[in-house]
Amino acid sequence: MTDPIADMLTRIRNACAAKHQKVDVPLSKLKLEIVRLLRDEGFINNFKLTGESPKRMIRIYLRYGSKGEPVINHLARLSKPGCRRYAASDEIPRILGGLGLCVVSTSRGILSGKQARKDNVGGEILCEIY
Repeated sequence: MTDPIADMLTRIRNACAAKHQKVDVPLSKLKLEIVRLLRDEGFINNFKLTGESPKRMIRIYLRYGSKGEPVINHLARLSKPGCRRYAASDEIPRILGGLGLCVVSTSRGILSGKQARKDNVGGEILCEIY
């Protein structure tokens, strides 16, 4: 697999389109931090680690609105392995005027775009969610 983060985002996007309650993705530290940020920002209900040591998985519980519509409408990978996208703290994009989430990999870890601007750190812009 060339891009495991894009694979995780595609699994979440497909599960939302199919109205699944949960989706499993292979575990990595980077994916775990992205999922933790999604939970803290309110895009998913929760997550938990499942499976045994060599094949551990992250089980992500998706969130839906009162009429059954998914909370996640758009999920896109911005920085790709073939074309990385970096931004300084003042160049980090605001997604939907601050309503969306921009995930940034910084020297202080995985942060939301809002938190990265507040901490005055730039980094690689991984994905955008709204």
